[in-house]
Amino acid sequence: MKVLVVDDSKSIRQIEKRYLTGMGYEVLEAANGKEALQVLEDNPDIALILLDWHMPVMNGFEFLKAVRQDPRWNNVKIMMVTTENQEKCVIDAIMAGANEYLMKPFDQEMLESKIRWLMEEAL
Repeated sequence: MKVLVVDDSKSIRQIEKRYLTGMGYEVLEAANGKEALQVLEDNPDIALILLDWHMPVMNGFEFLKAVRQDPRWNNVKIMMVTTENQEKCVIDAIMAGANEYLMKPFDQEMLESKIRWLMEEAL
């Protein structure tokens, strides 16, 4: 199964990639929402997106709204993984179509349990 990690921090992408690869996922990366849209276009079989909020070019919230407006990606699960912890932002993301929300910093166990729950829900 393919997962797209979208974060402007290369170190965060590497950490998430290491955890996800250990779980058996194939991991693709993008540094911002605009890059992520292209990766999604090129890989229509992506099942899960881990999405940061604060990025240059196109932020995570803009990307989330763009993905959720396209019916081709209705089945893609999206988890916000961000330092953004304002209650309004969390609610806005869920209302815009995010399936789950994980605050940074996180550890491997937190990330893996959220992903397992999210992907079991999809079955």
